[in-house]
Amino acid sequence: MRVAILEDESAHADLIEAVLRAEAHSAVRFRAGRELIARLRQETFDLLLLDWNLPDLSGLEVLNWVRTSLASPPPVVMITARNAAADVVSALDGGADDFVVKPIERNVLTARIRAVLRRAYPSETAVGRETVAGYQFDPMTETVSWSGQSAKLTSKEYALALTLFRNLNRPLGRAYLLESIWGRHPNLATRTLDAHVSRVRRKLRLRPEFGYRLAPVYSYGYRLEAIHEQPDEADA
Repeated sequence: MRVAILEDESAHADLIEAVLRAEAHSAVRFRAGRELIARLRQETFDLLLLDWNLPDLSGLEVLNWVRTSLASPPPVVMITARNAAADVVSALDGGADDFVVKPIERNVLTARIRAVLRRAYPSETAVGRETVAGYQFDPMTETVSWSGQSAKLTSKEYALALTLFRNLNRPLGRAYLLESIWGRHPNLATRTLDAHVSRVRRKLRLRPEFGYRLAPVYSYGYRLEAIHEQPDEADA
Protein backbone atom coordinates (compact mmCIF):
# COMPACT_ATOMS: atom_id res chain seq x y z
CA MET A 1 0.00 0.00 0.00
CA ARG A 2 1.06 3.58 -0.66
CA VAL A 3 0.63 5.68 2.48
CA ALA A 4 0.93 9.42 3.08
CA ILE A 5 2.21 10.58 6.48
CA LEU A 6 1.31 14.13 7.48
CA GLU A 7 3.49 14.89 10.50
CA ASP A 8 5.71 17.90 11.18
CA GLU A 9 7.71 16.33 14.03
CA SER A 10 10.58 14.29 12.60
CA ALA A 11 10.80 11.80 15.47
CA HIS A 12 7.13 10.88 15.16
CA ALA A 13 7.34 10.73 11.37
CA ASP A 14 10.38 8.42 11.63
CA LEU A 15 8.49 6.05 13.94
CA ILE A 16 5.38 6.00 11.75
CA GLU A 17 7.45 5.37 8.63
CA ALA A 18 9.31 2.51 10.36
CA VAL A 19 5.98 0.89 11.27
CA LEU A 20 4.77 1.17 7.67
CA ARG A 21 7.97 -0.21 6.16
CA ALA A 22 7.88 -3.15 8.58
CA GLU A 23 4.48 -3.93 7.07
CA ALA A 24 5.93 -3.64 3.53
CA HIS A 25 4.04 -0.43 2.78
CA SER A 26 5.44 2.53 0.87
CA ALA A 27 5.53 5.80 2.82
CA VAL A 28 5.62 9.40 1.60
CA ARG A 29 6.12 12.11 4.23
CA PHE A 30 4.64 15.62 4.37
CA ARG A 31 5.21 18.35 6.94
CA ALA A 32 2.32 20.68 6.09
CA GLY A 33 -1.32 20.22 5.21
CA ARG A 34 -1.24 22.33 2.06
CA GLU A 35 1.72 20.32 0.79
CA LEU A 36 -0.26 17.09 1.14
CA ILE A 37 -3.37 18.57 -0.47
CA ALA A 38 -1.32 19.73 -3.46
CA ARG A 39 0.04 16.20 -3.90
CA LEU A 40 -3.42 14.63 -3.50
CA ARG A 41 -4.57 16.66 -6.50
CA GLN A 42 -1.96 14.82 -8.59
CA GLU A 43 -1.35 11.42 -6.98
CA THR A 44 -3.14 8.49 -5.36
CA PHE A 45 -2.61 7.12 -1.86
CA ASP A 46 -4.21 4.06 -0.24
CA LEU A 47 -4.14 5.48 3.30
CA LEU A 48 -3.58 8.85 4.98
CA LEU A 49 -2.08 9.19 8.46
CA LEU A 50 -2.76 12.73 9.66
CA ASP A 51 -1.38 14.61 12.63
CA TRP A 52 -3.88 17.08 14.11
CA ASN A 53 -1.65 20.02 15.04
CA LEU A 54 0.29 21.37 12.07
CA PRO A 55 1.97 24.69 11.18
CA ASP A 56 -0.62 25.63 8.54
CA LEU A 57 -3.86 23.68 8.25
CA SER A 58 -4.98 21.35 11.03
CA GLY A 59 -5.27 17.64 10.36
CA LEU A 60 -9.02 18.01 10.79
CA GLU A 61 -9.11 20.65 8.04
CA VAL A 62 -7.13 18.34 5.76
CA LEU A 63 -9.54 15.52 6.60
CA ASN A 64 -12.49 17.73 5.67
CA TRP A 65 -10.86 18.63 2.34
CA VAL A 66 -10.21 14.97 1.58
CA ARG A 67 -13.80 13.95 2.30
CA THR A 68 -15.36 16.80 0.33
CA SER A 69 -12.94 17.18 -2.59
CA LEU A 70 -11.80 13.70 -3.63
CA ALA A 71 -14.14 11.52 -5.66
CA SER A 72 -12.85 8.36 -3.98
CA PRO A 73 -11.19 9.42 -0.71
CA PRO A 74 -8.77 6.95 0.89
CA PRO A 75 -9.20 5.87 4.53
CA VAL A 76 -7.79 8.25 7.13
CA VAL A 77 -6.26 7.62 10.55
CA MET A 78 -5.75 10.63 12.82
CA ILE A 79 -2.58 10.49 14.95
CA THR A 80 -2.47 13.15 17.66
CA ALA A 81 -1.72 14.03 21.25
CA ARG A 82 -5.36 15.11 21.67
CA ASN A 83 -7.15 12.45 23.70
CA ALA A 84 -10.27 14.17 25.00
CA ALA A 85 -13.52 12.41 24.15
CA ALA A 86 -14.71 15.49 22.28
CA ASP A 87 -11.62 15.37 20.04
CA VAL A 88 -12.14 11.70 19.24
CA VAL A 89 -15.77 12.41 18.39
CA SER A 90 -14.80 15.38 16.19
CA ALA A 91 -12.33 13.28 14.22
CA LEU A 92 -14.68 10.34 13.73
CA ASP A 93 -17.63 12.58 12.88
CA GLY A 94 -15.38 14.38 10.40
CA GLY A 95 -14.82 11.14 8.53
CA ALA A 96 -11.70 9.61 10.12
CA ASP A 97 -11.63 5.83 10.04
CA ASP A 98 -9.65 5.54 13.27
CA PHE A 99 -7.82 7.59 15.90
CA VAL A 100 -4.42 6.89 17.48
CA VAL A 101 -3.21 8.88 20.50
CA LYS A 102 0.41 9.93 21.05
CA PRO A 103 2.80 8.79 22.37
CA ILE A 104 2.58 6.21 19.63
CA GLU A 105 2.87 2.54 20.54
CA ARG A 106 4.19 0.59 17.57
CA ASN A 107 2.03 -2.48 18.11
CA VAL A 108 -1.12 -0.38 18.51
CA LEU A 109 -0.43 1.66 15.37
CA THR A 110 0.37 -1.52 13.42
CA ALA A 111 -2.88 -3.15 14.52
CA ARG A 112 -4.96 -0.05 13.71
CA ILE A 113 -3.41 0.28 10.24
CA ARG A 114 -4.03 -3.39 9.49
CA ALA A 115 -7.65 -3.14 10.62
CA VAL A 116 -8.38 0.00 8.58
CA LEU A 117 -6.81 -1.48 5.44
CA ARG A 118 -8.73 -4.75 5.85
CA ARG A 119 -12.00 -2.82 6.03
CA ALA A 120 -11.15 -0.48 3.18
CA TYR A 121 -9.62 -3.03 0.80
CA PRO A 122 -11.04 -6.48 1.57
CA SER A 123 -10.11 -7.80 -1.87
CA GLU A 124 -6.42 -7.07 -1.26
CA THR A 125 -6.30 -10.03 1.14
CA ALA A 126 -7.94 -12.43 -1.30
CA VAL A 127 -6.08 -15.70 -1.81
CA GLY A 128 -6.16 -17.58 -5.09
CA ARG A 129 -8.70 -16.71 -7.73
CA GLU A 130 -10.51 -13.43 -7.35
CA THR A 131 -13.62 -12.16 -9.10
CA VAL A 132 -14.23 -8.44 -9.50
CA ALA A 133 -17.21 -7.02 -11.44
CA GLY A 134 -17.65 -10.25 -13.41
CA TYR A 135 -13.96 -10.66 -14.30
CA GLN A 136 -12.18 -13.64 -12.72
CA PHE A 137 -8.44 -13.28 -12.04
CA ASP A 138 -6.30 -16.43 -11.74
CA PRO A 139 -2.88 -15.58 -10.25
CA MET A 140 -1.43 -19.02 -11.01
CA THR A 141 -1.84 -18.66 -14.78
CA GLU A 142 -2.12 -14.85 -14.91
CA THR A 143 -5.31 -15.34 -16.91
CA VAL A 144 -8.45 -13.19 -16.76
CA SER A 145 -11.83 -14.72 -17.67
CA TRP A 146 -15.23 -13.13 -18.26
CA SER A 147 -18.50 -14.01 -20.01
CA GLY A 148 -17.09 -17.18 -21.53
CA GLN A 149 -13.91 -15.46 -22.73
CA SER A 150 -10.38 -15.41 -21.35
CA ALA A 151 -7.09 -13.62 -21.93
CA LYS A 152 -3.55 -14.56 -20.95
CA LEU A 153 -1.63 -11.53 -19.69
CA THR A 154 2.00 -10.84 -18.93
CA SER A 155 2.90 -10.44 -15.27
CA LYS A 156 2.85 -6.64 -15.43
CA GLU A 157 -0.37 -6.56 -17.46
CA TYR A 158 -2.01 -8.87 -14.93
CA ALA A 159 -0.91 -6.73 -11.98
CA LEU A 160 -2.10 -3.59 -13.74
CA ALA A 161 -5.49 -5.09 -14.66
CA LEU A 162 -6.07 -6.37 -11.11
CA THR A 163 -5.14 -2.99 -9.62
CA LEU A 164 -7.55 -1.20 -11.97
CA PHE A 165 -10.41 -3.57 -11.20
CA ARG A 166 -9.79 -3.46 -7.45
CA ASN A 167 -10.10 0.32 -7.73
CA LEU A 168 -13.04 0.36 -10.16
CA ASN A 169 -14.36 3.89 -10.81
CA ARG A 170 -11.49 5.39 -8.77
CA PRO A 171 -8.94 7.63 -10.53
CA LEU A 172 -5.40 6.33 -10.00
CA GLY A 173 -2.36 8.56 -10.33
CA ARG A 174 0.48 7.66 -12.68
CA ALA A 175 2.98 7.61 -9.82
CA TYR A 176 0.73 5.27 -7.86
CA LEU A 177 0.34 2.86 -10.78
CA LEU A 178 4.05 2.89 -11.60
CA GLU A 179 5.03 2.25 -7.99
CA SER A 180 2.33 -0.40 -7.47
CA ILE A 181 3.27 -2.37 -10.59
CA TRP A 182 6.99 -1.72 -11.09
CA GLY A 183 8.14 -0.84 -7.56
CA ARG A 184 9.67 2.29 -6.09
CA HIS A 185 11.64 4.59 -8.42
CA PRO A 186 11.19 2.48 -11.56
CA ASN A 187 13.64 3.23 -14.37
CA LEU A 188 11.18 2.99 -17.26
CA ALA A 189 10.60 4.54 -20.63
CA THR A 190 8.11 7.40 -20.47
CA ARG A 191 5.37 5.55 -22.36
CA THR A 192 5.70 2.18 -20.59
CA LEU A 193 2.59 2.65 -18.48
CA ASP A 194 0.55 3.94 -21.42
CA ALA A 195 1.59 0.95 -23.55
CA HIS A 196 0.55 -1.49 -20.81
CA VAL A 197 -2.78 0.28 -20.34
CA SER A 198 -3.41 0.05 -24.08
CA ARG A 199 -2.70 -3.70 -24.12
CA VAL A 200 -4.90 -4.37 -21.07
CA ARG A 201 -7.71 -2.37 -22.67
CA ARG A 202 -7.43 -4.39 -25.88
CA LYS A 203 -7.00 -7.84 -24.31
CA LEU A 204 -9.85 -7.46 -21.80
CA ARG A 205 -12.09 -5.55 -24.23
CA LEU A 206 -12.48 -2.62 -21.84
CA ARG A 207 -14.53 -0.50 -24.19
CA PRO A 208 -17.90 1.26 -23.76
CA GLU A 209 -19.74 -1.22 -25.98
CA PHE A 210 -18.74 -3.94 -23.50
CA GLY A 211 -19.61 -1.91 -20.39
CA TYR A 212 -16.26 -0.44 -19.39
CA ARG A 213 -14.16 2.62 -20.13
CA LEU A 214 -10.44 2.65 -19.38
CA ALA A 215 -9.46 6.23 -20.02
CA PRO A 216 -6.80 8.77 -19.02
CA VAL A 217 -7.57 11.36 -16.37
CA TYR A 218 -6.03 14.63 -17.55
CA SER A 219 -2.79 15.53 -15.74
CA TYR A 220 -3.36 12.71 -13.25
CA GLY A 221 -3.45 9.10 -14.44
CA TYR A 222 -6.09 6.56 -15.44
CA ARG A 223 -9.53 5.40 -14.34
CA LEU A 224 -11.42 2.20 -15.15
CA GLU A 225 -15.16 2.92 -15.14
CA ALA A 226 -18.13 0.58 -15.25
CA ILE A 227 -20.54 2.52 -17.47
CA HIS A 228 -23.59 0.28 -17.17
CA GLU A 229 -24.78 -2.65 -15.12
CA GLN A 230 -22.54 -5.68 -15.37
CA PRO A 231 -23.59 -9.36 -15.10
CA ASP A 232 -23.54 -11.01 -11.72
CA GLU A 233 -20.19 -12.51 -10.75
CA ALA A 234 -21.77 -15.95 -10.61
CA ASP A 235 -22.54 -15.66 -14.35
CA ALA A 236 -18.95 -14.79 -15.27
